[in-house]
Amino acid sequence: MKIVSIDDSEGMVLCHDITEIIPGKFKGRAFKKGHVITKEDIPKLLNLGKEHLYVWDINNGFVHEDDAALRLAKAAGGNGLRLEGPSEGKVELVAEIPGLLKINVNLLDLVNDIDQVVLSTIHNNQLIPAGCKVAGCRVVPIVIETAKIEKAEQLCGEYYPLIEVKPLKYHKVGVITTGSEVYHGRIKDQFGPVIKKKFSDMGSEVVRQIFVPDSVELFKDAVRELLDDGVELIAATGGMSVDPDDITPAAIKASGGRVVIYGAPVLPGSMFMLAYIGEIPVMGLPGCVMYNKNTVFDLVAPRILAGEEVQRRDVLKLAHGGLCAGCKVCHFPNCSFGKGN
Repeated sequence: MKIVSIDDSEGMVLCHDITEIIPGKFKGRAFKKGHVITKEDIPKLLNLGKEHLYVWDINNGFVHEDDAALRLAKAAGGNGLRLEGPSEGKVELVAEIPGLLKINVNLLDLVNDIDQVVLSTIHNNQLIPAGCKVAGCRVVPIVIETAKIEKAEQLCGEYYPLIEVKPLKYHKVGVITTGSEVYHGRIKDQFGPVIKKKFSDMGSEVVRQIFVPDSVELFKDAVRELLDDGVELIAATGGMSVDPDDITPAAIKASGGRVVIYGAPVLPGSMFMLAYIGEIPVMGLPGCVMYNKNTVFDLVAPRILAGEEVQRRDVLKLAHGGLCAGCKVCHFPNCSFGKGN
């Protein structure tokens, strides 16, 4: 901070508010702390009796808060985002497209560890609509050392992107429904309509559903048929409990499935299974997916549809936040369910 003549103040930043008083008419702020002085401001400042000003000189190793926030946002933002602002020192990142929000949380921590730098976000790995505000960037002081912003830019450049929105890709989905009671028509399948709607809501399509009795061999045949049909994802329903005749886990393994995880730290959804046959993901879905609004399916399926190969550790990380509170009025995804990862 320094005192300068009004004639030398152009391009510098005010350290304080300047008040204007018009007797009987007005008393208030004429210039706000942090304002960058322009040539046009000088006559008015002189009329207010200001021949000298307390300023920061941003041309000597410092960046104004608006420019700093804009540089932070540009460095952090990846695909599927637009910038809004700066406004009062803050720039926001907003989703341009619907999709899966991805945040490099470790990088987020590193950027916020830079003194006086602020970058805050909503939770990672959630489906968001276009227009959703996902992050805000600003710095604490009116001006900040250029070196701090350059450090943030360097970190973001090394691990780019910090934030992005991945669009969900269309998948042809095949469903295998096990259970002799459904296969023989003793009860009506209620799982198929639910799973078809869930995939449809995420931009994919169930192209075929095959019903099989409790037979590993017939399950394997169904897998081969679906793969021959060119499906890109298989969902197995109706056989993921602990009953001895629920053969889905064994059948997935017998069909050549490389099991990623069987059992997820998510409630509802603990009997979930994820495997891959070659590059084709196979989801063994517990019965809760049929009658609970939000389950492990709603946490894992979007990541698969966004093109991610989900790993065991990804599912294990769902434990923190993996308990659905069962609220009377559901606000998912605007709640804690699945947000701990």
